Amino acid sequence: MATVGLALSSCLTSKKVNLLQEPDGKNIPSYVDTLSYADYRIRTDDRLYIQVYSVDENMTKLFNQGGNSQYMRQQMRSGSGDMYGTSELYSYLVDDNGNIQYPMIGDVPVRGKTTREVKQVLEQELSGLVKGVGNYTLMSVDVQVISRFFSVIGAVQSARVPLLKEKVNIFEALAMAGDIADFGDHSKIRIVREIEGQTTIRTFDVRSKDIINSEFYYIEPNDVIYIQYMPGHTFGINHVTTTISVVATTISFGGLIYAIVKRSMAAAERANAKNSGGK
Repeated sequence: MATVGLALSSCLTSKKVNLLQEPDGKNIPSYVDTLSYADYRIRTDDRLYIQVYSVDENMTKLFNQGGNSQYMRQQMRSGSGDMYGTSELYSYLVDDNGNIQYPMIGDVPVRGKTTREVKQVLEQELSGLVKGVGNYTLMSVDVQVISRFFSVIGAVQSARVPLLKEKVNIFEALAMAGDIADFGDHSKIRIVREIEGQTTIRTFDVRSKDIINSEFYYIEPNDVIYIQYMPGHTFGINHVTTTISVVATTISFGGLIYAIVKRSMAAAERANAKNSGGK
């Protein structure tokens, strides 16, 4: 019964797991309004999908060798597995020096730039390259970062999840990973994040309503979200039935063993009595 009492005393409460709760200054913290979202800046090992457009079909084919642009864009929007597999054949890897190797241009520095800035650099380089050659036409470039992921580990269905859009908030991220498991500690969510080459760990309480206005609201590519278990998570309301079942089974098994032993002892006593009478 002590075990059952422990199970009942360790029950989850709505206060421990409900999201968007009003800060109370005690259990639910408040956060300063620091919400900001800056365009993603390209990092080493990122992959860039680059598509060049021109009214001159020959120019378009020249700079887009391999890969159907319409098909590739559909893959990106749908987030299919191919977008993160075979499509890498048509992407450009950012090397350790922060460059990509682009045909007929060579090294193009991209690390630390936004996709918009890379687009402007490439358009300028390509336009200068073809200017005065044949029927000169302006070049338009589309640049997107592909193979972007975040990871979730701990008291959750651990997964490496693709980022299918630019802005993903913490609630969407947890939903994409299957939500926090029973007895996951909502009050101490940790995000391991790389900022300007430095690894940082940020801890926050996802139950607080203030989270939507804080720096913790949006996640970034390569974030690792860690959710620890609550102390004493072994028992809880979901485990009461199991606990009672185990206790009942143990008692029943003990009773069965006791009955067998008692029956055996009674049989032995009768045998002894019979032997004694025969003498």
